Amino acid sequence: QVQLVESGGGLVQAGGSLRLSCAASTLTFSHYAMGWFRQAPGKEREFVAAISWNGDETNYADSVKGRFTISRDNAKKTVYLQMNSLKPEDTANYYCVADLKGPGRSSRTYGHWGQGTQVTVSS
Repeated sequence: QVQLVESGGGLVQAGGSLRLSCAASTLTFSHYAMGWFRQAPGKEREFVAAISWNGDETNYADSVKGRFTISRDNAKKTVYLQMNSLKPEDTANYYCVADLKGPGRSSRTYGHWGQGTQVTVSS
């Protein structure tokens, strides 16, 4: 069983930065592709970024490409999402995801989800 715990969310002004972290509780973390999704109130959940088990492959939503960077540290069993140049439209609850498949863009790819961390960007 994989447990994912996100941290690092908060309130930031537009143009600012935040770094989200997701700590995993499985000994086989290095076998899993990891990713981030987000969901804003009244909107559908959307893909943000994903990374392969060894970090060699990454995928980004067009809306965050060039501003967000996903990375991982297999020794620490942690995946990160560095978010720069934040915009009010980035406001959402951000979820960490994991699966042995991936790094896909579909939420159906991922069988393990964290509880989420809220990111709010003020204008």
